Amino acid sequence: MTDKENLQVSVQTLNWGPCVTKLKITDEFKNLLLTEAKREKIDFRTKLAGQIEHENGYSQKSKTILTPHIAQCLGIYDHAYQKFSGKQYDKAPEYLMTALWINYQKQYEFNPPHDHDGTLSFVIYLSMPDKLIEENKKYLGKSCGPGGIQFLYGDGPRNCVSYQAYFPQENDMFIFPAWLKHYVSPFKSDCTRISVSGNVHSEVPINNMQQFAKSYDPEKSKHSAGRGVYVKE
Repeated sequence: MTDKENLQVSVQTLNWGPCVTKLKITDEFKNLLLTEAKREKIDFRTKLAGQIEHENGYSQKSKTILTPHIAQCLGIYDHAYQKFSGKQYDKAPEYLMTALWINYQKQYEFNPPHDHDGTLSFVIYLSMPDKLIEENKKYLGKSCGPGGIQFLYGDGPRNCVSYQAYFPQENDMFIFPAWLKHYVSPFKSDCTRISVSGNVHSEVPINNMQQFAKSYDPEKSKHSAGRGVYVKE
């Protein structure tokens, strides 16, 4: 068989595993996230897995202000997922945002391997200091390195990609299935890495159904929070 004949092979690689989408937010949205985080400091540490001292939830008013921007990003994810999976939605998903918080990660702090509640989760990077960027550049290992995020999937036998490691830049946003395990590495630099995380459900969680039914007006929330994404009261 000649070299030319060797090249005449039809190859198809199948999409496998979870759909993770990376996109860039605008500076306007980033600044709005930073501004709204100052409105009210709600200690969120008891709800989270992180070994981070300052993790604050956003107020209800702030979530309503921010949700239209998040809704646009989720719309991009939905489009990407349909292309990734080869399946088309009969109806665009509607989401309930159940949690939104900001993380101020400092020297030696970290997030151990964990997953989230809900259908989808996201993380947005608001500040990646120069000191941290330089520290990560000097890292020679195979993982995400200082201040990076690593997504974990599968058991990792040979010929299998079982993780994806990233060192994010400012304004990066990752949207991923809430059940997908991930972790955030510590760093030695004396600086603060700032990110925002959130969870959305594609339907109302069962344990919140009664409270939701009593207090929630979908039509009003559609108008105030953005099409397709509601804010949990």
